[in-house]
Amino acid sequence: MRHVIALDVGGTGMKAALVGPDGELLHQDRRATGRERGPDAVVAAILDFAADLHAEGERRLGEGASAVGLAVPGIVDEPNGVAVFSANLGWRDVPLRAALADRLGIPVALGHDVRTGGLAEGRLGAGKGADRFFFVALGTGIAGGFGLDGRVEPGAHGFAGEVGHIVVRPQGVPCPCGQRGCLERYASAAAVSEAWAAATGDPDADAAQCAKSVASGDPNAVRVWEEAVAALADGLVTALTLLDPRVLIVGGGLAEAGDVLFEPLREAVRSRVTFQKLPAIVPAALGDTAGCLGAGLLAQDLLTTTTTAEVMP
Repeated sequence: MRHVIALDVGGTGMKAALVGPDGELLHQDRRATGRERGPDAVVAAILDFAADLHAEGERRLGEGASAVGLAVPGIVDEPNGVAVFSANLGWRDVPLRAALADRLGIPVALGHDVRTGGLAEGRLGAGKGADRFFFVALGTGIAGGFGLDGRVEPGAHGFAGEVGHIVVRPQGVPCPCGQRGCLERYASAAAVSEAWAAATGDPDADAAQCAKSVASGDPNAVRVWEEAVAALADGLVTALTLLDPRVLIVGGGLAEAGDVLFEPLREAVRSRVTFQKLPAIVPAALGDTAGCLGAGLLAQDLLTTTTTAEVMP
């Protein structure tokens, strides 16, 4: 059975699967990244995990994987297969594609974690059937991916989709990127957690607790939530003005609030559009499996491209 390795690397953990040609998950596993041991240890953990998955395929299925799809956080140079930078993992300019291809002797596709998750949502999840979609993940930060005809655009330099760094509040809160007033400083799960902790005086208060308090009518929670939704709507209207997606898919930890988020967000976006066409605003469907499923799609696309190139005259 021709299968691929799908590997999704997060800030603290890695999710992986062996994926069959029809998308079936033949084997799944998880491991820690080991980032506390430094960036070289993280790279070694990725290579070892992929090698173990390759061996697992040989044992279970009678042959090793045909390709690897690898999704990683941070800035990613997808065409050249280089993990340019990740603050969480501490690496710079790591040639991950070459390192993994040398270790396993099979083709490797490298992708950005959020864009890769967006690829899965576009083809298999909430955006299935849409010719153009924008996927945005509301997590510790905010990032997105623009899908066009079954693929997600990385941009000329690997920076496409960084909607979290649209300035929505000029001269506002400083952002680690060097700007002030970036969207993710107001509407990410981390930003909502910070604002709710300040409002309650509880340093352990988080965005999920804020959402529950909004649902119960707590006025302080409603204030914090409304400010976040307003900033998010401002950023998303900028994105849809530029990209004109048919579907806007919202995922990540903050989206787990469900209607507490989506009802005011839809209304806030609707109230801001003038000439723009309002896209369907829908929750992501694949949860935390999106990155791994998307990595599998990257690997399968790589095989399709390679096969096509081999038979071209």
